[in-house]
Amino acid sequence: MSVVTNTTTIGAIELPSRRNTELLLLAFAVVIPIFAYANAGLSIHGKLPPGMLTYGLGLGVLAGIAHFVVRRYAKYADPLLLPIATLLNGLGLVLIWRLDQSERLQNLAKRSFGVFSESAPRQMMYTALAIALFAGVLLVLKDHRVLQRFTYISMAASLVLLILPVIPGLGADVFGAKIWISVGGFSIQPGEFAKIVIAVFFAGYLMVKRDALALASRRFMGLYLPRGRDLGPILMIWAMSLLVLVFENDLGTSLLFFGMFVIMLYVATERTSWIVIGLLMSVGGATVVGATASHVKARVTAWLDPFACYQKSGACEQVGQSIMSFGSGGVLGTGWGQGNSDLIGFAANSDFIFSTVGEELGLAGVMAFLLLYGLIIERGVRTALAARDPFGKLFAIGLSGAFALQIFVVAGGVMGLIPLTGMTMPFLASGGSSVLANWILIAILIRISDTARRPAPAPAPSPDSEMTQVVRPS
Repeated sequence: MSVVTNTTTIGAIELPSRRNTELLLLAFAVVIPIFAYANAGLSIHGKLPPGMLTYGLGLGVLAGIAHFVVRRYAKYADPLLLPIATLLNGLGLVLIWRLDQSERLQNLAKRSFGVFSESAPRQMMYTALAIALFAGVLLVLKDHRVLQRFTYISMAASLVLLILPVIPGLGADVFGAKIWISVGGFSIQPGEFAKIVIAVFFAGYLMVKRDALALASRRFMGLYLPRGRDLGPILMIWAMSLLVLVFENDLGTSLLFFGMFVIMLYVATERTSWIVIGLLMSVGGATVVGATASHVKARVTAWLDPFACYQKSGACEQVGQSIMSFGSGGVLGTGWGQGNSDLIGFAANSDFIFSTVGEELGLAGVMAFLLLYGLIIERGVRTALAARDPFGKLFAIGLSGAFALQIFVVAGGVMGLIPLTGMTMPFLASGGSSVLANWILIAILIRISDTARRPAPAPAPSPDSEMTQVVRPS
């Protein structure tokens, strides 16, 4: 009598790459802006815009290059991040072109700068550079965990980026905020890149210190309060954000950095007390600076009652015009190119480009854009949950949190929910720094999601895993 025993090795399950899904979504992400471009041209000039074919081909080629790089070097990445970013960027180009056609904005630019130059072609060039940078990040950054080695170097680099705008001769004061530097005739906003660099430091630091920061010395009113010596990191970041607010008059960047750190601190320690402490510190700091800094005080005044100082303050006039734009749009909007949001000066180059969305696309358009932004944030959080290493989890949640905070402060500012911050709407507003930094952010999230979804290598076969035959005499 013989007994045969069979044992086989079960390998790693091959997950679908979902690149074909991404390609199909990219096709829609290119076609929708082309139709929007045609719609805007017909509304403004009564005919199809002459550059529609060039614009469509250019956007399609850039999307195809990005897809090829993802298919080749990030096979298992999230399939939604690239199409959504492409759609937002494409619609942003249409919005910028629509505002370029405004005679009001053309005359305003000529009075202010002596010449008018269209922003849409320049934004298309920045988009091409951003896609090249996107591809470069995926080619060079094979594993996001490599960035953990540069934890403290990234802290120094972020501080340098934040200090650059206040250096005499290098920084530029634009509309009261010192957030720009001028290099070789080009203006760069270092804070857009600093939010990514400082996220590396936060992720690396909190990964090492999270156990110490999670310890609690006492419980007060249901909250576990941290030990006194563990308050050092949050006090340092709080002080840095206040310095940015005081010396650069930049409320948006200050809120962004401090808020991102508090979010990552909560995720790392799972202590609600850090959220409460962070909110109290941010409110206290903003109250003090808002009462003393003239630029911030003007924005707070405009937020409280923009129509009370409408004829006296430019900030009040901008907020008032923005609120009227949203009100004029109603539910479905006035239609592409048929609104009057160009009454807001330099709308394409600031957060007020979202007012154009509110007036010409209405509440439905605003909600559609916010849902697209929300999908990017949701996919970023999902990437953080799927990441296998603590650094990747914190890094992904930090980038997603920074993106969410930027959307909130921009949309909240132009709608009158919070004071204006002066930050740009990601992928929509004209500006090279913003589009470059946000495409880098998307590339990093794609890299982390690819690492998280990539199947683990199958273990080496052992002698016991082979088919063996054991014969026992009867």
